[in-house]
Amino acid sequence: MLTTTDVKTYREQGFLPGSPHLSAEEAAAMREACIRTCGVELKDPSRRQASNRVKPYLLFRWAADLVRHPTILDSVEALIGPDILVFHTTVWFKEPNTAKSVPWHQDATYFGLAPFEHVTAWVALTPSTEEMGCVHILPGSQENGQLLHADKPDPNLMLSRGQTVAKDIDDSNAVSLTMTPGDVSFHHTLALHRSGPNTTDEPRIGIGISYIPAHVRHVGETRLSATVARGANRHDHFDPEPTPDGDATEAAIAAHYDSISRFWQASESIPGMGLVH
Repeated sequence: MLTTTDVKTYREQGFLPGSPHLSAEEAAAMREACIRTCGVELKDPSRRQASNRVKPYLLFRWAADLVRHPTILDSVEALIGPDILVFHTTVWFKEPNTAKSVPWHQDATYFGLAPFEHVTAWVALTPSTEEMGCVHILPGSQENGQLLHADKPDPNLMLSRGQTVAKDIDDSNAVSLTMTPGDVSFHHTLALHRSGPNTTDEPRIGIGISYIPAHVRHVGETRLSATVARGANRHDHFDPEPTPDGDATEAAIAAHYDSISRFWQASESIPGMGLVH
C-alpha cells in the first residue's frame, strides 16, 4: 500500500514514479506471454492500434491476471478507493529502432469519463529508458484541467487518433519515468505526458491499465463495459465484462469484440476536443 506521503505527492504532482510491484519472475513470465500473444499485431487497417493490444485482459489469461494483481490494486486503492473498475488497457509495444512515439496528451481526452478520477497504472515488462522511449510527464499539469486536443494524421503517432495537445508545451521541467521490469508508475488522467521513439535494438513493452472508482461514469450515449477488479460495481454505470475462459477462446473473442467495438464507437463520437463535462 502507498504511504500517506505517496498519496499526497500524487495529489500534488499528478503522478508517482515507477516502483517495484511485480517480482522479476512475474515480470519475465508476463513479458513472455505478452510477446507470444501481442508481439504480432492483429491489425485493422482503419485503426492505429492493433486489436489484440487493446483490452487484452478480455482475451488472454495473463492480462486478466495482471489487471487484478493484488500489489497493483493495493496502490490503486490508496489513490481512488476500494471499489475499482478496469475501464481500458493498452499494450504499448515499441519495436526496436522505430520512429513510433506518443505526443503530449492527457488520457482523459477521448475517454469521456466524469468526474476526472481515473488513474493509469503503467506496468514495465521490459526496461524503459530514455533511449527506449520512456514516458515523460509534466509535474502538476493535472491542475490545468482538460486541454484542447487535435487529431494528427502522422502514422508514427501511436495514439488511436494521434490526439495531441493543441498548444505549445514548455517541457523544461518534464520528468523521465525510467523503469525496470516489474516497476509500476501511476499518473492522473489529466497529467500531460508523452514518450519518444525506441532507438535501441530491444523492444520496449509496457501495459497502461486505466482504473476508475465505480462511481465514475461515461458521459457519452454509448453504454460501455468495464471489469470489476476489486470491491463492487455499486453504481451500474457500465456493463460487466467476463473473465476469459482461456487464451483467445470463442467466448473471449466475442466479449473482447463487443467491448472494443463499443469503445471505438464512443471515442470516435467525441470531437477533437474542448471537453465540456
